[in-house]
Amino acid sequence: MRSWEFAKGHGTLNDFVLLRDRHGMMDLDAGTVRFLCDRRAGVGGDGLLRAIKAEHVPEWDGDPDVWFMDYRNADGSVAEMCGNGARVFARYLWEGGLASTPFEFGTRAGLRRAERVSGGLIRVSMGPATVGAPATATVAGVTYAGTRVDVGNQHLVCEVDPAVLPTLDLTQPPTLGPAEDFPASANVEFFHRGPGEALTMRVHERGSGETLSCGTGTVAVAAAAAAHDGAGSVTVHVPGGDLQVEVNDGEAFLTGGATIVATGTVQVPGKASYQLD
Repeated sequence: MRSWEFAKGHGTLNDFVLLRDRHGMMDLDAGTVRFLCDRRAGVGGDGLLRAIKAEHVPEWDGDPDVWFMDYRNADGSVAEMCGNGARVFARYLWEGGLASTPFEFGTRAGLRRAERVSGGLIRVSMGPATVGAPATATVAGVTYAGTRVDVGNQHLVCEVDPAVLPTLDLTQPPTLGPAEDFPASANVEFFHRGPGEALTMRVHERGSGETLSCGTGTVAVAAAAAAHDGAGSVTVHVPGGDLQVEVNDGEAFLTGGATIVATGTVQVPGKASYQLD
């Protein structure tokens, strides 16, 4: 067994296991991620965030001294970016005395910046949100028209009638089409306009299932709406709470809360014991 220190945090009830691995010494394979994210056998979470120095990430070609947010989905697959996770990651580093505010950190979608703003909230630069070609998502035999949006990771955004949104069965991944356009699948958001000027959304996240919130998903929904309505700032309601999204000239910013709720030690199946420095 390996003994690892961990933290648990969430952003609008999108929850994560957090690990600190400055020198890249953890053997973090898919099976270990699945164990840690398991809500019965492990700690439990929609995903896992590992804080590692960028010099130990082979695919990173930027500043080697920045912290890198190594994000994994609950099924152990690697993901490019996570908006709620980015805020939780920033809170984790701030509370651990490992970063100042504001600060920049690496992700597989590029360099991102986090800062504290009023009300105890955290604002994260999300990079460009690129609205692409139409596509479809099929749920329980019903096909919905959607729009592809790239937020550093792939999304399909489908606008639906307000009466439809709460009835969708998102326990299984929607079927995406054309299938050849989604070789690695995608996060799929369903939304409607309202109440008021806000947007309301649900999401099925690739590799994690339906979650109570998805930060990049809210950006994707806001970007798709902005492509029709014009750029600006909008509140997006998700089951886990509210997030604020700004989309201007293709650049997006996400603002919301983040909380570290627990720290501890977990016994991870494996050959060797590992102690964080």
